[in-house]
Amino acid sequence: MMLVINGGCHCGTIRYDLTWPLPGPGIPARACSCEFCTKHRGTYTSHPEAKLEAVIADESMLSAYSFATGTAEFSVCRRCGVVPFVTSRIDGRLYAVVNVNTFENGGPLALTETVSDFDGESVEERLARRAGTWIPRVSIEYRESRAE
Repeated sequence: MMLVINGGCHCGTIRYDLTWPLPGPGIPARACSCEFCTKHRGTYTSHPEAKLEAVIADESMLSAYSFATGTAEFSVCRRCGVVPFVTSRIDGRLYAVVNVNTFENGGPLALTETVSDFDGESVEERLARRAGTWIPRVSIEYRESRAE
């Protein structure tokens, strides 16, 4: 049994459907302690059996931001500044985590919040952790690109 959670950025340029496996005690929500996520209040969730289907209404309004190890790409809406999800390409496969603050219908599941600190992790350890815990089925559709 699966639950579909809808979400996206504030202005609607970035939309997604997160298919979440049920049953379960709730949705783990990890507040990342890095400076970027702290400043953006990024609190992410993932499950190795989940699926993320995202639609970008206007590709020119998407900004991809990476820092530090350069192994994660934050999808930032240029119009409203919200970060709905983060992706990482590992061995040719796209993985993702979703910002729970961008859920529009959390469904019947409660959030179980914790703080995550990945300082000291090597790049290899980081990628292995992501490959085992992040969402492995990710699709991103780009609807159009307009010049401003």
